[in-house]
Order: sequence, then structure tokens, then C-alpha cells
Amino acid sequence: MRLPRTANLWLMSTQVLALRGAITLERDDRDHLLERVERLLTEMIERNSLSSDDLISILFTATPDIHSVFPAVAARQMGLGDVPLICAQELTIADSMPLCVRVLMHTNTELTRSELRHVYLEEARTLRDDLPG
Repeated sequence: MRLPRTANLWLMSTQVLALRGAITLERDDRDHLLERVERLLTEMIERNSLSSDDLISILFTATPDIHSVFPAVAARQMGLGDVPLICAQELTIADSMPLCVRVLMHTNTELTRSELRHVYLEEARTLRDDLPG
């Protein structure tokens, strides 16, 4: 199949990159988790000047102590239901951060990898202090 000329220009000006983020919870509670994850996703999108059309997929992981709701529910409630979403459980590692939701967002963007602004909120700020944010 041959792409229209405008599609070729779009493909040349963007690239697929992965954006990281994480947030911690104070407690495993449905409303609390949904509020925190929505805050994280909003920050990730706004800090990187993305729109929902730029999003390819979002992978959520949650630590084993989270049982109240799938983090992807927050994305659906924000209107991102047409973006492929998946949830998984983090590995159980001794002394790892509890009550933590991590996000890996795949996006089409004109930004370079070094221009991405990864987002770590609450206690998760300590997870990746080596990344610009």
C-alpha cells in the first residue's frame, strides 16, 4: 500500500519514543489510585506537549500490594480508551518501593530522546534521579 505524500512527511518528522513515569500511593484505595494515576498521566502528557493522538500504547505496572483497581481505568476515565492499555504486576523484590504504579508510555513525537521529560511524583521521585524531569 502506498502512503499519501502528507503521511510520508508526518512519518519523517516524528519518531516513536518511550516515556517513563511513576507515582506512589498512600494507601491501596480505588479512588486514591485513580486520582494519583490520572495526575501522573496528565503530567506526562502536559510536560511533553503530547495529545491523545500522539499516544501509541501505555503499559502500567503496579507493585504486588496494590489490589483495588487496574491503573488503566484512570486512563480510560481520562478519555484515553482508544489507546491500547495493559497492566502487569511488578516483580517482588526485597526492599523495593511499596504502593507504586509505574508507566511506560509509547508515543509519536517530534522530541528527541534527550528532550523527553520523564515524570516521577511523590515518593517515586527517588526511583530515577538520574533522569531529567
